[in-house]
Amino acid sequence: MPDTPFGFAFPGGQPPDPNDPQQMQQFLAGLQQLMAMSQPGGGPVNWDLARQVATTALNTEGDPAVSAADRAEVGEALRLADLWLEPVTSLPSGLVSTAAWNRNEWIFNTLDVWRKLADPVAGRMVAAMSDLVPPERRAQLGPMAAMINGLGGALFGGQFGQALAKLATEVLSAGDIGLPLGPAGTAALVPANIRAYGEGLELDAGELRLFVALREAAHQRLFGHVPWLRGHVLSAVEAYANGIKVDREAIEEALGRIDPADPESMSELRLEGIFTPEDSEQQRAALNRLETTLALVEGWVCHTVEAAAAGRLPNVVRLSETFRRRRAAGGPAEQTFAALVGLELRPRRLREAAALWTALTEHRGVDGRDALWAHPDLLPDDEAFADPVAYATHAETDWDISALENLAPNPEPGPADDNPDQNPDGPH
Repeated sequence: MPDTPFGFAFPGGQPPDPNDPQQMQQFLAGLQQLMAMSQPGGGPVNWDLARQVATTALNTEGDPAVSAADRAEVGEALRLADLWLEPVTSLPSGLVSTAAWNRNEWIFNTLDVWRKLADPVAGRMVAAMSDLVPPERRAQLGPMAAMINGLGGALFGGQFGQALAKLATEVLSAGDIGLPLGPAGTAALVPANIRAYGEGLELDAGELRLFVALREAAHQRLFGHVPWLRGHVLSAVEAYANGIKVDREAIEEALGRIDPADPESMSELRLEGIFTPEDSEQQRAALNRLETTLALVEGWVCHTVEAAAAGRLPNVVRLSETFRRRRAAGGPAEQTFAALVGLELRPRRLREAAALWTALTEHRGVDGRDALWAHPDLLPDDEAFADPVAYATHAETDWDISALENLAPNPEPGPADDNPDQNPDGPH
């Protein structure tokens, strides 16, 4: 490998000939553009670039407008769904407002939470890129060392923007993937995606929309009235990220494809596969905590939605099974996200979690079931997944609900609480 000031293969191949003014001019112009794209924006991911890339991709893919009729139908469906949930859960309504989003609006309104999810992992990658520069060279590089950090943010931002654009064409609502992505209290559906998903299902469009609205309203109740849950999920992601190792050779290979004379070469990079989870006890514990929480959230939503829709929606059994398979399998966009960030969003053991909440309802009632959300230490564990009925009927689960108030943890602020001010201009 030739000796270069970067400490790894020169971007774009061989360096320009310093005696060739045309080559040097072309290289410097391209490098200037690359540096302009590589501003880190105060963190490990260039989120401005991510948003630009996502918007450009959606403009190519298509982003159907939301009509006045869409907004009226979505608002009516969400309000009706919230009423249907009243008798099947002790958690109060979480709806403060309703919204019908197009795909760009979904990205705009969820970007703050994606930042919380991705920054810890991206930070590992950017740090690994900086480590490629030998310590004795960093002082010589000066401003160029900062550019390398910015380059990492731009690389990750571009790739993340593409993944977000793909997700935006698949998600049906703000809480569709089981995470509190949208602003607190805002229940939102994506009408264009619901219509696209309904093609081939041979179901009434109104029934499908109402089923999606039930799931969204259930997510809002759970994350709106379990104050520790947002922070619990995000801290599990951060703990998982802390155990991730970065494949140095994969980063070198990715950087070697960049041609400073052609900034568009950045958009062709693929960073999938650069993350390798560390096989440590801490890493396994963090991953298990995250997977268990996602499964319990999704299982609770599935169970309560089925209970609320029973006798009201003719195809509730079919819809429930369809959505259970959809969440368990994950779509192409979720797979892209998993490869990029090293984290799967699919809830494992979903069926076991739904069966667990069903057993708890049968043996402990709605109040006894929902009381387990009062504190993270009360949530069912792995043994409960293995034998839901035994867990639901065991004497140790006979919690005195009135005493649970003493266990309530300090609320952990969620992403929406961290950033209460919203951009009044909306998405661009």
